[in-house]
Amino acid sequence: MSQDISFLERLLDAQGPSGFEVRPARVWRAEAETFASDVHVDVTGNSFATVNPGGTPRVMLAGHIDEIGLQITHIGDDGYIYIDEIGGWDPQVLVGQRVSILSRRGDVPGVIGKKAIHLMTVDDRTKASETKKLWVDVGATSKDEVASLGIRVGDPMVLSQSLLRLAGDRIASRAIDDRIGAFVVLEALRLLAADPPTACTTAVATVQEEIGYSGGGARSSAYAIEPDVAIAVDVTFSTDVPDVEKKELGDHKLGGGPVLSRGSAAHNGVFEMLASVAEDEGIPYTIQASPKATRTDADGIFLTRSGVPTGLVSIPNRYMHSPNEVVSIQDLFQSAKLIAAFIRRLTPETDFTPR
Repeated sequence: MSQDISFLERLLDAQGPSGFEVRPARVWRAEAETFASDVHVDVTGNSFATVNPGGTPRVMLAGHIDEIGLQITHIGDDGYIYIDEIGGWDPQVLVGQRVSILSRRGDVPGVIGKKAIHLMTVDDRTKASETKKLWVDVGATSKDEVASLGIRVGDPMVLSQSLLRLAGDRIASRAIDDRIGAFVVLEALRLLAADPPTACTTAVATVQEEIGYSGGGARSSAYAIEPDVAIAVDVTFSTDVPDVEKKELGDHKLGGGPVLSRGSAAHNGVFEMLASVAEDEGIPYTIQASPKATRTDADGIFLTRSGVPTGLVSIPNRYMHSPNEVVSIQDLFQSAKLIAAFIRRLTPETDFTPR
């Protein structure tokens, strides 16, 4: 693996579910401060880093830094902890997992419990697990003992999975959706910092995308930046696995390069320029139709203020919203290269108004 991914590893291993993104955001800003200017955080938790602050046009790059997780809803007298989902989970992948509870006194390990299969009825064995019927066991025998660990109702938790290197250039980890988006936008900014473009470019590690039904941190940060053009970076379904319907989702594979969206929040003029730049730079890419919502930060950006021409660059991802999402490292760096080349093509006269 030729590229240095030490920053990516630190970013993925930092625990930060939606609404509790402080740890990975600190990692992101610390890295940004090594080459960018005006690195700061807003009241919502969005982190910003800029190259060429006096330039024009203004460009916003957005990758959300939150991840899906769990939150404590109740602590029983017997010491068992009950939970709800932060973001969208398939409860089947939660059963038997180890968790890390982010308490006020530090991280507390636990395991997710469920009735043993031996004790289930025949009918129960065929039923899907429900999060509300699972619990977390930290080894405590009472509510008071749980409290002595610093654990309170409302504390978040994530599954205890760190980055794992697989064959070739592939990695597995929790939080790939969309910590890698925050990684890619900062890597694109790093490329631009080496030779600043005409444009003022601000990368944003946005918050609360997984629960941002009204736009999340992407909307408030776009409102503050007032960009002339924006690119959101997220993940999309890699369809190179069994039992996935390519007729519905398109043909996207690990190592196949970035995926460019068309439709809904993805402005066609931005798409065409991204595709043209990819072809000129020799960067492989595929196209994804987005006839309705993209379900990414792009949805929170493109109608901000009087509208923002927005592009969506996605990374093919296997096993989305699981403890072990899988991506290709090459796809990340190819996406950063594409975005940097796109920004270098922008001039003060660039106009994405359809005519």
